[in-house]
Amino acid sequence: MITGTVLRDAVISASEQIMANRHIIDAMNVFPVPDGDTGTNLSMTLGAAAQVLAQLGDDLPVSDVAESTAMALLKGARGNSGVILSLIFRGVTKGFQNCQTADGADIARALECGVSSAYQAVLKPTEGTILTVVRYATEAAKKQAACGNDPVAVMQAALDGAKAALADTPNLLPILKKAGVVDAGGQGLVCIFESMLAVFKGEKADIALEAARAELGGALAAAGEEEIDFTYCTEFLVTREAGYDPEELRNYLKQAGGSLVFAVEEAQIKVHVHTDEPGTIIQYAQHFGALENIKIENMRFQHTEALQASSAETPQAALISQPQEPMQEPVKKPYGMVAVAIGEGQSQLFRELGVDAIVSGGQTMNPSTEEILAAVLSVPAERVFVLPNNKNIILAAEQTLALTERGVTVIHTTSVPQGIAAVLALNELWSEAENREAMTEAASRVATGLVTFAARDSVIDGQSVKKGEILGLEEGDITLTGLDATQTALQITANLFKQEETVAITVLYGADVLEEQAQILSEQLTERYGGTAEISVLRGGQPVYFYIISVE
Repeated sequence: MITGTVLRDAVISASEQIMANRHIIDAMNVFPVPDGDTGTNLSMTLGAAAQVLAQLGDDLPVSDVAESTAMALLKGARGNSGVILSLIFRGVTKGFQNCQTADGADIARALECGVSSAYQAVLKPTEGTILTVVRYATEAAKKQAACGNDPVAVMQAALDGAKAALADTPNLLPILKKAGVVDAGGQGLVCIFESMLAVFKGEKADIALEAARAELGGALAAAGEEEIDFTYCTEFLVTREAGYDPEELRNYLKQAGGSLVFAVEEAQIKVHVHTDEPGTIIQYAQHFGALENIKIENMRFQHTEALQASSAETPQAALISQPQEPMQEPVKKPYGMVAVAIGEGQSQLFRELGVDAIVSGGQTMNPSTEEILAAVLSVPAERVFVLPNNKNIILAAEQTLALTERGVTVIHTTSVPQGIAAVLALNELWSEAENREAMTEAASRVATGLVTFAARDSVIDGQSVKKGEILGLEEGDITLTGLDATQTALQITANLFKQEETVAITVLYGADVLEEQAQILSEQLTERYGGTAEISVLRGGQPVYFYIISVE
């Protein structure tokens, strides 16, 4: 019989083995898009579960361990395969319901529920993927369970079925055959099953996937960027509000993008979708409840980076960096910086200014202390300055001080423009105290304006606003409403501008603003203020906010 303790240890072991083999799996990733991140996403998804399970005690029933695993996977799921893996475990939880321990029949039933859960959530299931692998594994497990109730034998049959299905994936998906690889998500699932089986047997898993680097190096190139129909991989979790039908959101997403995975739980909805307009999707989804764990990644950029990595001369160059892992190198410099940002433009800007690590997050998508701590530990510096860039993230950032011996200083920046000003104020020749004072002072000189929209009819700060209405905010307070985002941005800038004091105006335009619209705003700002202030209009790529305005 499999106990809750064994199941816990099996999932933790699977997380460790996926982490160890993630780069090989990344290199196999050519479907649904060749963005080279399946191993990374599976690793981060399972890692979220492993962290939760490591806190559990012994002697818990299988049902409780399965429930904890599924909930952690749902919240931590990343990427198409990661979300599908979380759905499989969500179904497994239903199969293990009320189980103190699990026998072979229980495992077969749990896998069957997992298959059903995953297939129901994927809008257009594609054979030759992780779905096929888990389905064949389940069929093999059911056949074995009909012959005997030994859980190890049933899990062995599941693994054998998964391996056979994985080997056949190139025959089911032409893109895999073209690239000369098996399905990356399916390979990840086989690795997970193999790890869990070892623990079921009382052994230590030690999996080392082998692959010819020359073959894998050409996989992404063989797939080609033409396979990427949409630019952005967009994911988020919705905590549902009463009265909102999730089917309305599902139907909208069907029309708005591709590779849709949509899982509905009692109180939450997990969404994974590929789209060209992530900001629009996020804005629409806010109608259905509060959003968290928002992730937006440019798959075309990922594809290019993966190609560059795979063509490098050394195997190490092919590894996609893992920001969540502490760097093992000795400390090299006195100061480093971590900034919280959302959107590729913001992240790129911070990196160009010398920020060492970016934590994805912002308004309505606050990162955890753990995420900020991981970024701090990744920076090879004696002291790390953290820029939260949002008032709701400052407290989480402050908690890192007690969790590491690394010197950490949190600068209380409440906006991205303040964060940029603070970065520019850092002087490596000064002491920590001098830099803290200078960075805080620089941030305080920045006035911030925001242009966003009303997700629903409501009353905000005592002001009645209508759904879809453009909102202009100054230092966090709504000061005007309108119908045009660009005109609202101009008015907010005018309100913040001080004739004798302002020396620079910087605008970051969001994911839903066309470059042509941003150019018009730039020309109008230059016409009005170019004689007295430096004007910069840059792509921020952020969701939710059309414009983030900095007046300094």
